[in-house]
Amino acid sequence: MTNWLITGIGGGLGRTLAEAALARGDTVVGTTRQASDEAFTSLAPGRAHVLTVDLGDETSVRDAVARAEELTGGIDRLVNNAGYGLIGAIEEVSIEETRALFEINVFGALRMIQAVLPAMRARRAGHIVNITSVSGHAPWAGTAIYGASKYALECLGQTLAQEVAPMNIRVTNVAPGGMRTEFAGAGLKFAVRDIADYDSVAHFARRSLTENAGKEKGDPQRAAAAILQALDAPKPPLHLFLGEDALHYATDQHAFVAAQIKEWEALSLSIAYEDA
Repeated sequence: MTNWLITGIGGGLGRTLAEAALARGDTVVGTTRQASDEAFTSLAPGRAHVLTVDLGDETSVRDAVARAEELTGGIDRLVNNAGYGLIGAIEEVSIEETRALFEINVFGALRMIQAVLPAMRARRAGHIVNITSVSGHAPWAGTAIYGASKYALECLGQTLAQEVAPMNIRVTNVAPGGMRTEFAGAGLKFAVRDIADYDSVAHFARRSLTENAGKEKGDPQRAAAAILQALDAPKPPLHLFLGEDALHYATDQHAFVAAQIKEWEALSLSIAYEDA
């Protein structure tokens, strides 16, 4: 049996993953912004727990982690799932809107990581899972601020994996593509400012996400099953892309970067000091 702490189980992939873990007999402590979730706790009395957490408040996060340790006897897996999207051209998005998103998507996840690590280090065991996005690998116009938060989370996870490997703590970054969750609905915000010059390029993201809401190719239940399979593997991946679109966009972006490196290799190497 595995003990989970999953942020943002109010809906979407976080909820689906929590339900899948419970269905196989695991214990799950989920966090929400609401006071209670009887529908969730009734799924597995004694094994399904809900804590109200403000990811923007360090004390709230540390109290929740301490309580989760008590409820489970020790957290085996932390899943940083909570977050939201923000659509708008870079010029349109305010600094205040950017700060608010980073407070949850990046600093909230960082607070959780820092809070769970002492006990995981003491046990020399644990697994930290970050739900990032293909947008953290392949940027597209109109999603820069959201994508930047996922780039940051990708870097946190990749670096953390190096730092905690000697203590037998694992890290997996899960980068989904589009899925039929509420991300394009309740999980999406739009920049208050609207500049007409961006209609033909940056505003495409707004139209694409809203018009295709509910038509995404990714199945959250299959995504949850895939995550379970990957995390249960003897050697879990550091990178897990979910969905045909995630693979397509990430592969294209990485190929583009590799081509740029090759094309400009001579100039890149030209800056070296020459021995006298």
